[in-house]
Amino acid sequence: MGEKKKISKKLIWAIISFLLAILTIRVVLRQSRDISISDLVSAIGSSNKLFFILGVIAAALYVWFEGVAICSILKKSGYMRSPVKGLLYSTSDIYFSAITPSATGGQPASAFFMIRDGIPTGITTATLVLNLMMYTISIIVLGVIAIIISPMAFMEFSRLSKILITVGFATLSILALIFIVLLKNEEYIFKPLLKIFSFLCKKKVIKEKERKLSKIEKIKNDYKMCSDMISDNKNVLIRAFLWNFFQRASQLFVPMLIFASLGGDKLKMAEVFSKQCLVTIGYNFIPIPGGMGISDYLMIDGFSRLMGEQMAYAVEMISRGITFYICVSISGIITLIGYFAGRKGK
Repeated sequence: MGEKKKISKKLIWAIISFLLAILTIRVVLRQSRDISISDLVSAIGSSNKLFFILGVIAAALYVWFEGVAICSILKKSGYMRSPVKGLLYSTSDIYFSAITPSATGGQPASAFFMIRDGIPTGITTATLVLNLMMYTISIIVLGVIAIIISPMAFMEFSRLSKILITVGFATLSILALIFIVLLKNEEYIFKPLLKIFSFLCKKKVIKEKERKLSKIEKIKNDYKMCSDMISDNKNVLIRAFLWNFFQRASQLFVPMLIFASLGGDKLKMAEVFSKQCLVTIGYNFIPIPGGMGISDYLMIDGFSRLMGEQMAYAVEMISRGITFYICVSISGIITLIGYFAGRKGK
């Protein structure tokens, strides 16, 4: 019964996300006035194919690098997994993060496949906490790099965008600190969990208390062992950060490469990248599936002052089409194939 509820909830959010995506595209097209779907298709057809293909490759690397990051952490914990498994952990995370209101909505999906592959729950949890921590830190670092590359980039956004970026930077910094604390002190995770468990046992919602309590203790011990091993190994931390940094950077390169493919001034490519870094900080903390609507607003607001309104709409829609709509759709297909292939294997 609980499984049916979970599936229904995921299905509802998938439908909401789909409708939100259609609404977002319609609003953006209506706002642009001078650009239509046929204009976008024509622009892609006449684009510089080298830069366009590089943009598509960069979007694909975004998916690939997350799997590499997760597998690099697991390898140190004694659980070596193939790049194909890493790809499944990545696509499940990306897909469910995009269709749920939480940016961390994909972690349970990724954890499902990792646990199904025989990785203990405690080690899975510690791995995902570390990966999410490095993912968050990499966004902050890229934001700092953006300001260094183009000091005036932030000032060229509207007041609302500046507020979103500022709040986003502060929120992501706090989240990074929380992940650091959780990684180093398992009690902050397991104390509340044990209290809830005890309460449910008293209410007789949960039976076989001792057996399930020993299972939680094993998960806790696995988590502590993995987190201690990771925390004491600088090479693992550095690798995890670098792979997450490459992952985030590859996605942020896409608007810059699409801008160049549409005939944009090559000297402005670095500034486009800088603004996209700030855009990502501005929408990443907002509990909307994929930041739909907010990310589109921030991109158009930031790019319009740099390349003109019509070009900004074209770059925004093509870039989001590649990095979000197409990327999420393909990730969903891979996740579905991985799910049924795994069930068949079992």
